[in-house]
Formats: sequence, C-alpha cells, structure tokens
Amino acid sequence: MAVIRRALSFMPVSRLLFTVISGCLLCIEVTGAVLPEDRADALYHYYSGGGVDIQGPSILVRKSIKDKVSVSANYYIDNVSSASIDVVTTASAYTEKRKETSVGADYLNEKTNMSFNFTQSDENDFSARSAHFSVSQDFFGDLTTLNMGYSQGWDEVGKRGEPEFSEEADRRHFRLGLSQILTKDSLINFSWETITDEGFLNNPYRSVRYIDGGGYSYQAERYPSTRTSDALAIRGMYYLPYRASLKLEYKLFSDTWGIGADTIEVAYVHPMGDEWIFDFKIRQYDQNKADFYSDLFSQIDAQNFLARDKELSTFSSLTIGIGASYAEELKDWVHFDSYSVNLNLDFIQFDYDDFRDLRVEDTAVGEEPLYGFNANVVRLFFSVFY
Repeated sequence: MAVIRRALSFMPVSRLLFTVISGCLLCIEVTGAVLPEDRADALYHYYSGGGVDIQGPSILVRKSIKDKVSVSANYYIDNVSSASIDVVTTASAYTEKRKETSVGADYLNEKTNMSFNFTQSDENDFSARSAHFSVSQDFFGDLTTLNMGYSQGWDEVGKRGEPEFSEEADRRHFRLGLSQILTKDSLINFSWETITDEGFLNNPYRSVRYIDGGGYSYQAERYPSTRTSDALAIRGMYYLPYRASLKLEYKLFSDTWGIGADTIEVAYVHPMGDEWIFDFKIRQYDQNKADFYSDLFSQIDAQNFLARDKELSTFSSLTIGIGASYAEELKDWVHFDSYSVNLNLDFIQFDYDDFRDLRVEDTAVGEEPLYGFNANVVRLFFSVFY
C-alpha cells in the first residue's frame, strides 16, 4: 500500500487508477476458510491519459502445500512515460521504470485463514518496502466472514539530479471487513480502512504558483508531515435467476487534509454458455479539495502549507468498464486443470473544478480554462490452474 499511495500522489491519475488496474472481475472480497487456488498468472496492463503512459507485465505464481499453506511470488514492472500537464508546465518530460517484487503465504487452520505478504519496489528516485498481514474467520455456518488486516510501509524519497536529497515516510494501514450471506442469491459486505502517513508526503518535483506583479511565479510545494484518512464502504451482490449477477457499491472517504470523496459503482456480470463471462460497470467519483490547495496563491509563502497537485483539487471522474473472460477445462492434460483468458477495458473521464490549464496562452492570470482529460486502461491476463 505504501507503493500505491506514493504512486498515486506522483501520477496524474488519482486513486482510481489503482482501483482500475488491480481490481478483479466485479468481485466482492468474501475471504472464507479456503486457500487460494494453485495458479500462474501473466498480466499486461496499459494506461494512457493526460500525457502519461504506463505499461508493463506482471507474473504471479501460487502453490499450495498439504492443503494448509499456500505460497506465492509476484514480479511486476511499470514503464512510465510522462509529459503530463504538471510536468510540461514546470519541468521536462521523463521516462522511468519501476520494479516491484512480492512474496506471500496463506495459512489455513479450520475456519481461520491467515495471510502474510512482503513487497519491495524500486525506481531511480524512490524505493518502498511494505509488510501486510490479514486474518479472516468464518462464523455461523460459514454465512458470516470477519476480515482484519494491518500493513506497514517504509518509503525513501529521492530526487533526480540531486543525489544528496533523501527523505523518508512511514505508513500504517488498518483494515476491517464483515461479509454476510443474506440469502442463497444475495450477500453484503461492509469494510472500513484507515491509513496514517508520517514523514515527507509531497512530490519533490511539484510547485505551486502565486501572483507576482502582472503574472505569476513558482515556489516548491509544502505539505503537512502527517495525514490520516478513513474509508467506509458497503457492497452488495445479487445473483439473478439466469446465472448473472448485479453488484452495487458505495464508498465514503475523508482525511485530515480536508478532502472528502464518495464513489458509487454499479456492475453487471453476464455468463454465456459454460466458457464465457461478460461484465459491464459504471463508476462515479467526486472529491472536494484539500484545505491547503489552490490553483493560484495570492503571494509567495501565502500560508504554511501549499499545494497545487490536481489530485488534491476538486474534481470528478466517470469510469465505464467492459470485460470478457473465457475459461476452459483441460481434460486431457496431466499437470494442468484449466485456463482462462481475461480482457478488461476502462474508459475514464476526469473533470477538474479548480485546476487550470496553463498551457493555454493569451489568457488572464487565474482565468485559464479548467483542465480535464480522458484516459484508457487495458488489462489482459492469462491464468492457468493446476
């Protein structure tokens, strides 16, 4: 999670990008007393929007040991090419590569499942280490599942061209969830998450602008050294008579920086025959700005904390996603049971209410047009089960 939080603050794609890239096919997390399936996954992901291209592969391998333990390993690469509005207005376009590796283990004891994972991520100006632990327990005839989790992250922030620059940030992530099967056709899930961050929390490359005479100048951003955020979510799924399902989700977010946000998502899954599954989703996200954000400050050092990161501004996004998966048994194979191929496409529209496009010339200071952009996300992955 440390890696994800940092990436989202440095890239112009908001918290939604992680949701889109790492989300599964319209599933609700109902982790019961069962080990994950033995499988190997090969994923390719691609994001393009707002002058930023992110692409790369990911490989995951998971294997059970004596029906009690499941171990996994994952290797993930991000190739980033950025000429975003933040970059082109105050710096030069850049490219970089991020490599992430993780190892994990799940232990099953009757109706209790415990999971541990360690992740490390490195790029030329940033490194992160994080450890994750979670436990789930089934109750009441396996109709109720309680999930609890904790993560600890350690970040080291550098700066290209300044080898002496080095800052640190520590992150803690607490999770609690409750899933309940209501009827044979419906279930509901409640979750709560809180994240506390401490240390260097802003982007060392980003600047704010302030009025200077008849124009404007720039100075470096300054963020508080602490942040606490909370997210509450309720999700429900209803299985329709013809094997399809409908999913509804509402999530509420707030933090100590004054940001408040809510997300509404509706998703539909439709099987066709025994091999094909198609899905469709629509998600609306709305956010208000941080207390110390401004597109244009009145003067230099206008206040103690200063931000012009559009991810801390007032904005909304609309996501429309479609997906298809094909699965087939391998009846004549000795070492493999089945395989699946999955393709997901997401189309996202971002609209900013108080972040202006400085690339437009011949406009008065503070009256530039508001910024917005569209993004596309592609996920293609192949899985084999054994």
